[in-house]
Amino acid sequence: MKTIYYLFGLVVMAVLTLVSCESKPSLQKYFVEKSQSNEFMAFDLGTDIIKAAGSDNLTADQEKALKAVRKLNILIFKSDSTDTNVAHYKEETTKVKSILKNGDYEELMRVGSGKEGASINMLGENDDIDEFVVFLRKDGVFGLIRVLGDEMTPTDVLTIMQLVEKSGVDMAQLQPALNQINGSKG
Repeated sequence: MKTIYYLFGLVVMAVLTLVSCESKPSLQKYFVEKSQSNEFMAFDLGTDIIKAAGSDNLTADQEKALKAVRKLNILIFKSDSTDTNVAHYKEETTKVKSILKNGDYEELMRVGSGKEGASINMLGENDDIDEFVVFLRKDGVFGLIRVLGDEMTPTDVLTIMQLVEKSGVDMAQLQPALNQINGSKG
């Protein structure tokens, strides 16, 4: 009888292990994998980088948005003019599109077509959003911006973007990424 319980326990553990180790591609796995590659530039921005002038004077909505948003993950790929790299760019954009299409993401908006465009996707419910994803592509460059948080609303994300815009975020910190996108060396 103990052998039956032991075997049953092993089968249950094996099933739980297989179920929990999902091999389906995810955006998180993609970010982790690609952040190690020389072809990609990756960085994270926490809400603490927002140095709002007069941060003591934040409105209740701004405070709520700052608490709801944990961080922004940014991943940028830039192809050069070689055929190999252009093919790799197409391969990588196809992977991202597949992850967003076949995952649990809901597409909110898409603009552009062909080689240029953008899409905005979300993971979660309207008033309990866990993740917003912006996927931008133009002229051999694509970028992914993940806005991660807890119980975010679309208003929270817009509020954070407005705070970033008027906060005095030190753009010098982002200059290497901007240079990468623009193709300049300085």
